[in-house]
Amino acid sequence: MTTVYFIRHAESDSSVYDSKTRPLTEKGMKDLALVTAFLQDKNIDVVLSSPFKRAVDTIAGFAEGKGLQIGLIEDFKEHDTISDNYPSSDFFTFISKYWTDFHYRVPGDESLFELQKRNIAALDNVLVEYRNKTIAIGTHGMALSTIINYYDPTYEFENFLDMVKLKPWVVRMDFNDDGCVGMEKIDLFNPVQKPDSKLCKVFTDDVGTLKAYRYTVVFARYNDKWLYCRAKERDTFETAGAH
Repeated sequence: MTTVYFIRHAESDSSVYDSKTRPLTEKGMKDLALVTAFLQDKNIDVVLSSPFKRAVDTIAGFAEGKGLQIGLIEDFKEHDTISDNYPSSDFFTFISKYWTDFHYRVPGDESLFELQKRNIAALDNVLVEYRNKTIAIGTHGMALSTIINYYDPTYEFENFLDMVKLKPWVVRMDFNDDGCVGMEKIDLFNPVQKPDSKLCKVFTDDVGTLKAYRYTVVFARYNDKWLYCRAKERDTFETAGAH
């Protein structure tokens, strides 16, 4: 089993337009303690990152404390953009076009399909080189969202909006020879927060498509009644489920 912790960078200074050198804000620097504390007991073998400063700085303290070098991987960088082609206001209405059509892009820009393709290619190389290791990767919001979408197509624009302000943010993925077999999204500011059942969505997916989940639970109805099962060794009725 290979485990990857994607670490979305802490808050960065949006007044600096150069994406490569954009630094963290004072708040972002303080929030690095959350990242270091979270990774401390995860038995990290390898630390990698996008070459952009805000991603590197987010995991640098942890890496230094563990005596690990940070390997920079160019293709983990954020969405390539030409800022002159972007609106000065209502940015998220504009970026929603990218999520509606993964091949959409303004001239000189990079589509989400291209962003996803290079990030997944970089990840595939990492999974081969560091097989059965535990890896931390410094990354970005758009880049990480397309990685999640690759393994879980139900992750869409609305989910992206939900995580926009979560800086830093962690997504754990587990991989074996069959691909991604587990995914967990972790809010470092509310690590034990329970999901709001009112906001949960129900999807019906084709057999063989659910590969990015740690558990599966099945709810079934027959003739307008709920169908339950009972294991021989227990005296309770249950829904079916398993790892």
